[in-house]
Amino acid sequence: MVNCAHKLFRDARNCARIGFLNQTHEIEFPKTQGFMVYCQALGCRTKIGRNRLAFTLIELLVVILVVSVLLGLLLPAVQQVREAARRSVCQNRQRQIGVALQNYHSSYSAFPMGGLEWRGWGQPERRQLAWSAFLLPFLEQDSAYQKLNLDLPYDHPDNRAGGEAIVETYICPSGVRGRQLVQGLGPIDFGGIFGERITSPNQPPKGLMIYDTAFSIRDVKDGLSNTLIVAEDTGWPDGQWINGRNLFDQAFPINAAPDFENDIRSDHPGGANVCFADGHIEFLNQEMDLLVLAAICTRAGGETIAR
Repeated sequence: MVNCAHKLFRDARNCARIGFLNQTHEIEFPKTQGFMVYCQALGCRTKIGRNRLAFTLIELLVVILVVSVLLGLLLPAVQQVREAARRSVCQNRQRQIGVALQNYHSSYSAFPMGGLEWRGWGQPERRQLAWSAFLLPFLEQDSAYQKLNLDLPYDHPDNRAGGEAIVETYICPSGVRGRQLVQGLGPIDFGGIFGERITSPNQPPKGLMIYDTAFSIRDVKDGLSNTLIVAEDTGWPDGQWINGRNLFDQAFPINAAPDFENDIRSDHPGGANVCFADGHIEFLNQEMDLLVLAAICTRAGGETIAR
């Protein structure tokens, strides 16, 4: 490429004087000039060439930085939206449990007992069946229910075919365990309320779901809308819907219990979903007052609740 001494030619006289008449030359303009210029004056043709465009390294790094910042702002928002959707699904599933409990009460004039025949050490013959097994027909799970023999222990081989069923209603979508079987049996992320140990020992059991006893609405002296019956308890080791260990008495703040304790806990940030005896669902904040939490875990404690 020939660089002319003059960037622009004013007339043919200048072209002739420097000896470029009737010739074509390329003049390199700054890179901002992204076009081709032809100057024709009395047969002098001067061509200004197009320069190749490209990103500099600094410009590329700036673009990468801006994109990274935008993604950093966007991803938490996307995660929050997804978690809100999962929490809503969890509440809908608990609502189905609440409706099933009401229908069970309408059929038998009582809520299901929390568990049948608690099994102590050295008592393998005890059945230890859970409330969630008795509730199956009211959750449109007749297929699994018909495969159970309720005269046998929950872990008897004859109960394996029914007990390994995955009941979606019993699974919280935010739970890390998901649909994974627990020791070969169907999982559950919800437990029955056996009482509370926050204010005093749970003897006799204060909750609405205890072993070998079924309570009716008239036994709930504290009021159905003030009494918990089922709550989230995700990830606990005995989380099998057929297993009668699917009960707990509350002893810690929400989401604060150690792993070996059955307690109200969830994989939702900030709290857990619970079902009251009248069937309504609430999301309880994990910072809620412990005395109020203890009060709603009893069926007839006579507490005054301000929520």
